[in-house]
Amino acid sequence: MDRLDAMSLFVATVEAGSLSAAARRAGMPLATVSRKLSELEKHLKTRLLNRSTRRLTLTDAGQSYLAACRRILGEVSEAERTAAGEYSSPTGELVITAPVVFGRLHVLPVVTAFLAAYPEVAIRLTLSDRITQLVEEHIDLAVRIGELPDSAMVAMRVGAIRRIVCASPAYLAEHGTPAQPQDLIDHSSITFEGLASPATWSFLTGRSDTAVPVRSRLQVNTAEAAIDAAIAGVGLTRVLSYQADAAVRAGTLRVVLEPFEPPPWPVSLVHAGRVLLPVKLRAFLDFAAPRLKERLARSL
Repeated sequence: MDRLDAMSLFVATVEAGSLSAAARRAGMPLATVSRKLSELEKHLKTRLLNRSTRRLTLTDAGQSYLAACRRILGEVSEAERTAAGEYSSPTGELVITAPVVFGRLHVLPVVTAFLAAYPEVAIRLTLSDRITQLVEEHIDLAVRIGELPDSAMVAMRVGAIRRIVCASPAYLAEHGTPAQPQDLIDHSSITFEGLASPATWSFLTGRSDTAVPVRSRLQVNTAEAAIDAAIAGVGLTRVLSYQADAAVRAGTLRVVLEPFEPPPWPVSLVHAGRVLLPVKLRAFLDFAAPRLKERLARSL
């Protein structure tokens, strides 16, 4: 039995969620996957997985073995990258994740410039608003917006993002411009589930956070839809500053209630912080950090 191969198959099966899904990913018959896992359990003299027709669940021994497998396979992968020269010159694939809109507007231009400067590096850029697990999902670098929880990850701050309230000039001309957060009760609002509660928006009054109820005339599930509706005059909306930057600069939206905005959210580059960083990751950090700082300094 190839022990590393068995470990990889075990991890892949857990991540896929079923034997059949693991078989499809591995490109091997279902019976082969089942046999290899059974051989692994026989070798270890313990059951790793509870199998049913619908799902797999890990036993207590399986939970511990999964963590050990991921650590061992990660160390083997790092040893192979070292032997291949990944720590001596920028080469290989770099996996990066970023929020969807921010990634398209700010990260992608930096990535394309980096690829032109480093022809031996390939990048897999995943744009997703889901919080990813860097180690478990084999991601080299994540762009995160917001306060970061305490962890073993290393974060490099590259700027900050405001949470702004804005509306079209036509809407403000017809309904008036709110002078303080409490004025929102007399206005129509456009809310979206990705940023705040549809029922209240928070503001900074003095040194205190104040939750102000809003009257949501339209609720959507993306910032782009909220911005389009605000431009159309439906009401006021709250979005992140970079999301509305183009509309504000074009004059189709105006920012209101600036003195009451909550503290900006930091934008950070986050990685696992290994003692020896691959040169490709160090090169990208050195290349991207000043360029993202410059781009964010120019935005709202």
